[in-house]
Amino acid sequence: MPQQTKVKLVLNTAFSAKIVQRSLKVSAVVGTILIVINHGEALLAGNIEPQRLIKMALTYCVPYLVSTYSAVSTTLENNHP
Repeated sequence: MPQQTKVKLVLNTAFSAKIVQRSLKVSAVVGTILIVINHGEALLAGNIEPQRLIKMALTYCVPYLVSTYSAVSTTLENNHP
């Protein structure tokens, strides 16, 4: 399979509604747990500066990307052995 076709297949799979919805759900749950673990004390103390907000937003990106990668890999393996 040509590289360009493979990239297109991966991107189409990654942005499919089913995978995006599942990844958003995983990100919401796991990201929130990580934020409570990593920033809970600061949140309770009301110590929320812009730099911390950026870190908190990025905390949601990691589980989203991991979930998406896993779903795309599994989908492509099962559909294109």
